[in-house]
Amino acid sequence: MSTPLNRLSPLPVRERAACMCSHGDRCSSFAPGHALHLIQARIASATPAGWVDALVVATDAVAGDVVVRTLDGDVHELWNASGAALEAAPGTPVALHVRYGVLAVGRTQFNVATV
Repeated sequence: MSTPLNRLSPLPVRERAACMCSHGDRCSSFAPGHALHLIQARIASATPAGWVDALVVATDAVAGDVVVRTLDGDVHELWNASGAALEAAPGTPVALHVRYGVLAVGRTQFNVATV
């Protein structure tokens, strides 16, 4: 006799797909600006030519916005739900991997979305 399959209705599946950071919990999504995926971090570190040095120009910890200016003068408006704006005060030196959306503040890396 075979075991019956447990089938989930579409409603619980949709509820699980919503990121928990919108409820004040830890990010449960790897979408741009949410939790940093291990593969994303590794591919960014494996392509060192993609990193650019920058300085934080402005932050908004409530909205999760971080504005950085590269040493070449390019301005990047970024968003992160997991606290990058709390870690990087204006004037903080950071590194940004534009291609893979990774912001490094010291040894801490964040998944960022371009606004």
